[in-house]
This record gives sequence, C-alpha cells and structure tokens, in this order.
Amino acid sequence: MPALNGLRAFEVSARHLSFSKAAEELHVTPAAISQQVRSLEQQLGIALFHRRVRALELTEAGKAALPHLADGFHRLQAGVDAMQLAREVDYLTVSVAPSIGARWLVPRLERLRDAHPEIEIRIDAKDGLANFTNDGVDIAIRYGLGNYHPHVVESMLAADAFPVCSPALLEAGASLTCPNDLANVTLLHSIWTDESDSVPGWRMWLKAAGATKVDPEPGPRFGNDNMLVEAALAGQGVALITHAVVARELESGKLVRPFPPAVFEETAFCYYLVYPERHRSTPKVIAFRDWIFKEIADDAHSSR
Repeated sequence: MPALNGLRAFEVSARHLSFSKAAEELHVTPAAISQQVRSLEQQLGIALFHRRVRALELTEAGKAALPHLADGFHRLQAGVDAMQLAREVDYLTVSVAPSIGARWLVPRLERLRDAHPEIEIRIDAKDGLANFTNDGVDIAIRYGLGNYHPHVVESMLAADAFPVCSPALLEAGASLTCPNDLANVTLLHSIWTDESDSVPGWRMWLKAAGATKVDPEPGPRFGNDNMLVEAALAGQGVALITHAVVARELESGKLVRPFPPAVFEETAFCYYLVYPERHRSTPKVIAFRDWIFKEIADDAHSSR
C-alpha cells in the first residue's frame, strides 16, 4: 500500500489539475507535491498525469483512481470528525436551588473558570433534592437542617431567614417597629418554604419572634425566591428570605431589614454542600468544594 502522503498529493493535484494549487491546499511547496506524486508513480510503475506545458492531464489510470481516492479521504475525514464529536466532556454538575444559584453562585462563576479552566460546569437549578444515582449530579447546594445522610454534608453558609422590604414600603407609611407590626402589611410567601418543615416559613419565624398578633397565612405565594424578591423590590409587601439571596439588594439599599438582627438568628438552618461519599476523592468535586469555601472566606474577610 503506497504511503498516504503520496496518495493525498495525487488526489489533491488531480482535483485541481495543478501542483501549485495542491501545494496551497496542503501547505507545502509545489516541488514537494511534484516529488510525492512522482514517487507514487514510480512505486506503482504507471503514470498518473500527462505533464503538459503549464497544465496537467490525468492519464486513464489517474482518472480511474481519482473517485475512489477522493471518497476514501472523505471517509477518513468523516472518521476523524466522528472521533472528535464523540469526545466526552467531563462536566461538573451542580444541583442548586434557583434562588441561591442565580443570586449567589452564578455571579461568581467567572472566578471559578479563572481558577479552574479545566472544569466545565453544568448548573441543575431545581428545588428538589438530588439523588446522585441516576440524575448525573456530582455535588449539591441545599438549604435546611442538614439531614442529608448518608451523603457527605458540610455546613457552607449560615442562612437564617429574616424579613426584608423595600424602603418605599416604609416611606409610604408602613410602621414596622416590632414583629407584631407585620399584621398591618402584606406578607409575601414562598410556596416551597410553606410546604416544607425543614426550612423556616412565616409561621415558624413569627412563632420564634413572639409575634402572636400576626396571622401567618394571608398574602400572595410565589413559586421561587427570585419572584419573591422581585415582589419585595416592587414594594408589594414583606418577604422572609436569607442573606445570601438578597445580599446585593441589601448592600445597595434596594431592600432593608425593618427589624434589628436579634430575632431568630442563631439556628441550625444553613446552606450545605452535599455529595456522595464516592465523590469525596473526585478531583473536580474537590476543586469546586475548595473554591466554594475560599469564596466564603474571602467574603468574610472583605466584610470586616
């Protein structure tokens, strides 16, 4: 079987009927193309071109061979393309609730890419718990009491819920000096917290705050915390939310805390990193975990 270089030089030259154009396509010199074709002819013992002045013509042997060789190189290229397309990308799949994902994790992802360009991340934003068995999730960020055993569970961020509202609500005349004053404003509810005993909703917070004059049930309900925050920003009422979700709005003054941070503060509610024991030694999980804790440490240092 002749060398592929010689066969390729012939196929390209035959398509163009020019050694010069073949040289341009293959990024070599015309002399190199001419030599490869001549070596091929010598090996086969047959002429493939009639070399005319400033022109090439295929011999009968060249005409017979060209379609087969053209098809062969096309198939070779298709095979190489298939190998490249079939290359698996080793994603790191992170399961995270939409609110903390959109408002805390996503704004930081550029720093993750800078620190670990080898990691391709996939965000699986949903409130449901990951099972790590058939959902492809590598690691999860969850909010609650940390009851996620037998998985590895690491406390990530303190996440005590507290009321927030727009300054416009207070400027419009709402008087919020103590938790019982919440009886005079609209309470904004998150459906998922109302339906779960593992995260604090209004009933739990009002009981802990001793606000016996407030009915915890009335008020609009929202399917996720992002809509809840938008309603609070619009001055539609008071939302119960965690600091990580509204940190930027509190810092900018778009939202305020109407009560001092003395009510319902030190609790077991946290954001947790959760992952299976079998992922403990996975490099991409280790890298993501270490990066998360560095982000939290940097935030704590900058807030001092």
